[in-house]
Amino acid sequence: MNTTMNDTLKTVIDALEDKKAENIQLIDIHEVSTIADYFVITNGSNQSQIQAMSDNVAERLAKHEIHPRNVEGYSAANWILMDYNDILVHIFDKESRGFYDLERIWRDGKTVNIQELICS
Repeated sequence: MNTTMNDTLKTVIDALEDKKAENIQLIDIHEVSTIADYFVITNGSNQSQIQAMSDNVAERLAKHEIHPRNVEGYSAANWILMDYNDILVHIFDKESRGFYDLERIWRDGKTVNIQELICS
C-alpha cells in the first residue's frame, strides 16, 4: 500500500470514527476486482448520523483535494456509496448492512487490520 493511499484510508477511517461509525471494516479487493482497490464498510444508527459520516468523509478528503467521482444514496441514507476511484466507502444503516452483507460477498478480498494501518 503506497503512502498516499495509506494516508487517504487513514483520513477516511478517522472521519468515520469522529462521527461514531460502528464496526468499520477495510477490505483490500485489488487482487479480486478492477472496480477499486479498497472497500471501507461501516454503519450508523440513524439517517442523520449516516449523512454526517458521509459529510465528514467528503469534507476531510476535500481538504486534500480529493473529491468523490460519485455519491449515491445520500437522501435515503440507508446505504451511501462514496466512489473515490480506488476507494469505495459504504455507509449503511444496520438493517441494510446485514441484508447486503458485503463482507461475505467480498470475502475473497483481504481484511486489513485498521489498527496496524493507523499505526503505520
